[in-house]
Amino acid sequence: MARLEESVVDGSRAPGKASPKDLPSVDRLLREPVVAQLVAEHGHSCVAQQVRLLVDDLRSRVLQGTLEASEVGAEALSAAVQQRVAGRLAPRMRNVLNLTGTVIHTNLGRALLADEALAHLLKMMSGPNNLEYDLATGGRGDRDSIVEELLTTLTGAEAATIVNNNAAAVLLTIAALARDREVIVSRGELVEIGGAFRMPDVMASAGANMVEVGTTNRTHPHDYERAINDRTALLMKVHTSNYAVQGFTSAVSEAELSAIAHARGLPVATDLGSGALVDLAAWGLPREPMPQEMLAAGCDVVTFSGDKLLGGPQAGLIVGSRASIGKIRKYPMKRALRMSKLPLAALEATLMIYLRSDRVAQDLPTLRLLTRPESDIRRLAQALFPAVAEAVGPRFSVSVEGMQGQIGSGSLPVERLASAGLAIAPVAKKGAGRALDELATALRRLPVPVIGRISEDRLLLDLRCLEDSALFAAQLPALRQALS
Repeated sequence: MARLEESVVDGSRAPGKASPKDLPSVDRLLREPVVAQLVAEHGHSCVAQQVRLLVDDLRSRVLQGTLEASEVGAEALSAAVQQRVAGRLAPRMRNVLNLTGTVIHTNLGRALLADEALAHLLKMMSGPNNLEYDLATGGRGDRDSIVEELLTTLTGAEAATIVNNNAAAVLLTIAALARDREVIVSRGELVEIGGAFRMPDVMASAGANMVEVGTTNRTHPHDYERAINDRTALLMKVHTSNYAVQGFTSAVSEAELSAIAHARGLPVATDLGSGALVDLAAWGLPREPMPQEMLAAGCDVVTFSGDKLLGGPQAGLIVGSRASIGKIRKYPMKRALRMSKLPLAALEATLMIYLRSDRVAQDLPTLRLLTRPESDIRRLAQALFPAVAEAVGPRFSVSVEGMQGQIGSGSLPVERLASAGLAIAPVAKKGAGRALDELATALRRLPVPVIGRISEDRLLLDLRCLEDSALFAAQLPALRQALS
């Protein structure tokens, strides 16, 4: 600091640059009217912290000779504090527009909650509720009871319990029914789900010994029969919803496996993962196995997810026989994996929508988006085309095109959904990759980020999931400015 002050006295400071004496004190800056108002709104400690950080940054830049004198005026400093406070208090989790073409997108929050679920969640969180209080007896209640009757009604199960996600449901089921014993599973069903989370790892974490039978593409009833011994505790099926094996294949059905297991006094568990409670084929979508079918086939436990095809919050749902669910519910690990009141409230409201079976496709956003007619999506693309072309021109060309989307990135990823949208391509072929990256970045930096996908030297905006087209259109002037 002393050397810099000497150079300033000697007149060697560059014209227009700030000097140490120009820097404000923290107290002086806190007394500026705009900053004082921020203190009134957000509290002294929050604002003072940002003021100190700003002053430290200014001091560092003075030493480097990079601070302009115009940056230390009262108006500029007040604006800088405002910006810092706003940035510090801005949530990291934000709404985005999902124009990737993947409806149930793992990285973008998966299923959207229905209006009824949002309303019920807000109502339950704004005051005390009977999470674990029995209103009939006045005694302690069980949070599972809030949704157990709904789950048993919808699936035909004798009993049900819930945990915080489906991985936890599988983990708890194996631990409760087979810890320190053997679980038999087909080699072709040893799936890996998101984040390198593998079924063998789940088995090991649950304390069970996994016994693989069959081969990758073919498993037969006698493979299970030969593997059963005195240490066997559970036979397990895993639905391969995130990949498909085609060609020379063979698998043992739940009904066959249940007959084998029950003849030897053993339970059968099946993990469905995606968790469709209705037949998707009724809307022309690929058919997924449903919990009620697995239970009818003789499975003692069925696990599935709440935030995929079911269309609710993140949850692991476990339904099945009274005996098996009783063991799972009493297992000590259950408390560590239980659902909190927020997703539980949303789950209850979501399950109640299924009681109105003829309105499910309208009231559940996930099903509404999955069943949206391609013709409606194309009309939307044609309506938005002129404004998008103006926003990205003349550097990019835009066309309305048919597209192939996905039901989910983890649920039915190989199935395609006929859709439509806008394809944006750089006019200049040289540097096309950099231009597309710049466009994708500009879209992500909009007030409500827009997430598309780059494919074959074009940025694709699949409009299947765009229900608020006015919000998207309102951001196009900002996109044009960012690209200019």
